[in-house]
Amino acid sequence: MIQVGSRLGPYEIVSALGTGGMGAVYRARDCRLDRTVAIKILKPEAQAEAARLRREAKAISRLSHPNICGLFDIGSEGGLDFLVMECIDGEPLDTWLKSGPLERAQFFRYAIDIAGALDHAHRNGVVHRDLKPSNLMVTRGGEIKLLDFGLAALSKPATAQPSIAGGEVTATIESDLTKRGAIVGTPRYMAPEQLLGKEVDSRSDIFAFGAVLFEMSTGRKAFPVESGARSRGRF
Repeated sequence: MIQVGSRLGPYEIVSALGTGGMGAVYRARDCRLDRTVAIKILKPEAQAEAARLRREAKAISRLSHPNICGLFDIGSEGGLDFLVMECIDGEPLDTWLKSGPLERAQFFRYAIDIAGALDHAHRNGVVHRDLKPSNLMVTRGGEIKLLDFGLAALSKPATAQPSIAGGEVTATIESDLTKRGAIVGTPRYMAPEQLLGKEVDSRSDIFAFGAVLFEMSTGRKAFPVESGARSRGRF
């Protein structure tokens, strides 16, 4: 854990916001611009994943959309690599869904926001690969923000694939950190080809979007058990 009051370059740590398997997120103050930001820092034992953090920065830097968390900066200090992002006041969508399905108007508003964020990402060559309620933040103003592009795949011009809006996006994934055959993502929301470790494109995100919509409308998981059969891509 980084101590409150410590500095990473021009950023002063204010409080911890949350932790995950590879790192932690902190609320911080940009001392140059006097604004609040969120800083994602890899744990010391996860520094071997620094290239994944840089890929996340590269993915987010392609995007500018009101329903996608913005990236401000990337840096390294004292052997710690970090991202500086928009600080969002709110709660993850999975927290909201613990109380049951969303109301009709709320469901459609959030569904449209998520679809818009995904369509923007896909049109800019970014496949999220880990769309799920915990990576969707509901702001205090009632908007949705798509977070955590740590598993995102970047595409280069190649075969066109359908986007959320029915247009076309490129979908040949760059060879970077993910070996062919490796399974990355959250099995409960993963498309069959992703579960089998095959190459993915925007349609894999659309599958996950369907699972999220099911959960938003029913209050139940589309695939309630993280079974071995599901993990092997059998339904």
